[in-house]
Amino acid sequence: MQSEVSPPPSVLLVEAFYGGSHKQLIDLLKENIDGCSVFTLPAKKWHWRARTAALYFSQTIPACPSYRVLFSSSVLNLCELVALRPDLAHLKKVLYFHENQLVYPVRKDQDRDFQYGYNQVLSCLVSDVVVFNSSFNMDSFLSSIPSFMKKIPDHRPKDLDRLIRPKCVVLSYPVQFPDVSRFLPKHKRVQCTAEQSHVDDITTLQGEQQQFRADEEETPRCDPGGCAARASQSEGGAADAVKPLHIVWPHRWEHDKNPELFFKTLLRLKERGLDFHLSVLGETFTDVPEVFASSRLLLDSHILNWGFLPSKEDYLRVLCEADVVVSTANHEFFGVAMLEAVHCGCFPLCPKSLVYPEIFPAQYLYSTPEQLCKLLQGLCRRPDVARRHIIKVDTSSYSWAALKPRFQDLLLDECP
Repeated sequence: MQSEVSPPPSVLLVEAFYGGSHKQLIDLLKENIDGCSVFTLPAKKWHWRARTAALYFSQTIPACPSYRVLFSSSVLNLCELVALRPDLAHLKKVLYFHENQLVYPVRKDQDRDFQYGYNQVLSCLVSDVVVFNSSFNMDSFLSSIPSFMKKIPDHRPKDLDRLIRPKCVVLSYPVQFPDVSRFLPKHKRVQCTAEQSHVDDITTLQGEQQQFRADEEETPRCDPGGCAARASQSEGGAADAVKPLHIVWPHRWEHDKNPELFFKTLLRLKERGLDFHLSVLGETFTDVPEVFASSRLLLDSHILNWGFLPSKEDYLRVLCEADVVVSTANHEFFGVAMLEAVHCGCFPLCPKSLVYPEIFPAQYLYSTPEQLCKLLQGLCRRPDVARRHIIKVDTSSYSWAALKPRFQDLLLDECP
């Protein structure tokens, strides 16, 4: 009996930084799209990958007449690759932006290296389709091109944004949401099956949030008896009122996630005598901001979990146990960690900026550090509000199941 012969590859997947969300996307495409051939470099030394990966791939990707589509992230200088490999230039070239270097935050503007943003602009110019994971990512990139190019001393190119814009589409990053039902506490399992009419009075919740924002007192009080009585109406009842609010921060330990604001806010809550539990998760890299070490000492009595959890199961279990997930980011083009936490039943609090207004309704957004502090202050005093609330974010629309058809269309040998 003859074995089936696999069809020749038609899709060339190239990833210069094969780690994190970049790796997850490439793996998803390879597993679910027929005819993929994959070439990658490890996720190390990002700046060197952006500068030299094209030359490496030009020597290691073999010639293949069956290729029809080339897909890469914007880490790769696609312009250099197709110049070095003319046989790849005729393919449908799809460039995916997980982030963009034109607005990626740096500690000082003079620290921004012009070449990385410039490489991304060049890659767009030779691409057939330029894909962004959010409208914020696309709009911030295109609108920044004119001012970015003004850094060139003279003989500046013009209208590059107008040349690139017609190629651009927004296609959300596809998140694989696992089944976490076995980790969910009882009140979250009840939420999953509840009707919208059984929400902890969404009107009441919104009213209380407005009260938190408007209240100018330093330590607004809630009558413990009244809170306990209201909490007893929810699944879990008095236990919800007694158990401290569990706050989780599941982001990379880097300055662009603004950990300084997060820990400053928690220390203000502690100074006001408010009780809460804390889990600080996320990956660490070579240069960990000093604020993590100092805050760990100051918040030690509140900490349940501290540091990266290499087991995905352990990570999901902590998210399911938590009540509130907080972002204080100065930079976010999509935000997988926040969506994963919402999938696990966490009440989200995000800045009213960056990508967040695209994904999260206004009731989960704060405009100032003071608003964040007051919202957390209110939820510390009324943890039942977070626990009884059914979150108004449709995470399923960001799932691979929902987005797979669009990625399949993207990797067809047809330009839009």
